Amino acid sequence: MVEHAWLIPLLPLLAYAAQVFFGRALGAYTAWVGVVLLAAGAALSLGVLAQVLGGAAAAASFPWLKIGDLTFAMGFRVGPLEAAMLAMVTVVSLMVEIYSIGYLHGDAKYNRFFANVNLFVASMLGVVLADNFLLFFACWEIMGLCSYLLIGHWYEDLDNARAATKSFLVTRLGDIGLLIGIFVTFWHAHSLNFADINQSAASWGAGAATLAALLIFTGAVGKSAQVPLHVWLPDAMAGPTPVSALIHAATMVAAGVFLVARTYPVFEASGTALQVVAWVGGLTALLAATMATVQVDIKKMLAYSTMSQLGYMMLGLGVFGYAAALFHLLSHAFFKALLFLGSGSVIHAAGGEQNMHRMGGLRRKLPWTTVTFVIGGLALAGIPPLSGYFSKDEVLLAAFRANPALFWIGVATAGLTAYYVMRGIWLTFFGEPRDAHLYAHAHESPAVMVGPLLVLAVPAVFFGWLGSPQLGHALQHFIALPGEAEPAADRFAAAATIAMAFAGLALGLAIYAGGRPALRRDLIRALRPLYVLFKQKWYFDHLALGLTGLGLGLAQVVGALDRYVVDGVVNGLAWLTGAVGQLVRRAAVGDAQAYMLTMAGAVLVGLAVYLGMGG
Repeated sequence: MVEHAWLIPLLPLLAYAAQVFFGRALGAYTAWVGVVLLAAGAALSLGVLAQVLGGAAAAASFPWLKIGDLTFAMGFRVGPLEAAMLAMVTVVSLMVEIYSIGYLHGDAKYNRFFANVNLFVASMLGVVLADNFLLFFACWEIMGLCSYLLIGHWYEDLDNARAATKSFLVTRLGDIGLLIGIFVTFWHAHSLNFADINQSAASWGAGAATLAALLIFTGAVGKSAQVPLHVWLPDAMAGPTPVSALIHAATMVAAGVFLVARTYPVFEASGTALQVVAWVGGLTALLAATMATVQVDIKKMLAYSTMSQLGYMMLGLGVFGYAAALFHLLSHAFFKALLFLGSGSVIHAAGGEQNMHRMGGLRRKLPWTTVTFVIGGLALAGIPPLSGYFSKDEVLLAAFRANPALFWIGVATAGLTAYYVMRGIWLTFFGEPRDAHLYAHAHESPAVMVGPLLVLAVPAVFFGWLGSPQLGHALQHFIALPGEAEPAADRFAAAATIAMAFAGLALGLAIYAGGRPALRRDLIRALRPLYVLFKQKWYFDHLALGLTGLGLGLAQVVGALDRYVVDGVVNGLAWLTGAVGQLVRRAAVGDAQAYMLTMAGAVLVGLAVYLGMGG
């Protein structure tokens, strides 16, 4: 079965082709074509995972292009990391696609949506399986295109179209760096195959490895929304909620973390690059968590949460916690997909409303959504024994051993995460309804939407146990690098993390559960500078607009130089040549005596110049 893993991305690709060419004929059944084929892919992925757990592996390639002595090959490889990622991506994507049948029911572009989703999933699976940078980058770019199409699904609204364009352009900035990094790695490794690159990285020298790693990391920063290329992710909430779940859990943003993991030996050979990864991840985790604390839009709160958790993963990779970071990547996918789909259920029930301050009391109307959302929220907050507790704890433990400053940044982020999780849960589901009309019309989502919530709640509770100390860190050993050391347990680090998480929950309850809006107003007034800073998203959007304006200004200056200087010189020379030609043409009178007189005059002038120069 492992040797047939290349079929897994072809199944959603086949669904995409069927939906593009036969979508109108299939009508309402077009979505089920994707569901059936993706379910087959999920079953095949789980079979591959079972075989890889037993020690199996597979790799295959074929020559694709020959240039001189160089041969470029295309192929796939399946090992523990790939098998785990394939299972996660297909299972989460399948749940999202089933959920979308209910959420997008009646949408004018129903067929187009499912076609784009299947191409999106196929490209992510291609990223996971690719054994070389050429195929990887092709799938990576297709995924970027699909995110643009899906975020802008409702492009009739100008804000949605702008959000899609913003996400596309910002991530392209990172991709420029990645493309240059691919050239650098090819120059030193003389190959685009990941195995060759990783095996030879140690021989490049620290400078070359650092340059290559930082350029590759630029691509990861864009895709995984790390500071400063994170500004696209909150705006991506303009797309349908199932798209948000797909981007934030199983595809787009996970690809950046996976890229660093795929080329990890290059980062190890540098050392310096790993420190950059760790600090960018740690700062992103903290800054995004502060922004999440003041969001009123339920989806944007979760978007900043995703940025923060991706920061944890980068932090883990940067402090040599490779297995811990990937454990958190896999764990996070399940409970974040659950939270986004849960938020979609709330929005569906609330008639499209996303402002949490207009909700309240919805636990009475949405019992299944409430239970599953609370499970996902507590997993995100890192409350034991849910999955997020085990995976986040492993990342922080690795940070504690490597860099105490980054550890405390992670602990502070854990407290903020628990606070905004409790804030979001209480504002949405508990207390009294704050909008009587919204509450009166709220209702539980249909079974096709609730079913995926129930399925995803299971790994949100139990997946982390696979990496728990009680099971001997089984998952970490499965996806670890050869020779990777397991961080020793530390009671102080674990106690500090748990204490901060519970303190965050308690603070959220104290502020929001008491039904005292005056207290919240007093706190905002007392902490006004911080509140404004967080509300303005640390002014990153202002900085981005300023840089955009600067870029446009420079473009105008360059354009003026091109028109009036470069073109002016070229056009001036052309004019001068034409003018000289006109003068010469007038001298061509056809009189031999005149020509001889001109030649004699020229000789006399030349002699005069020569004698005048002392010749």
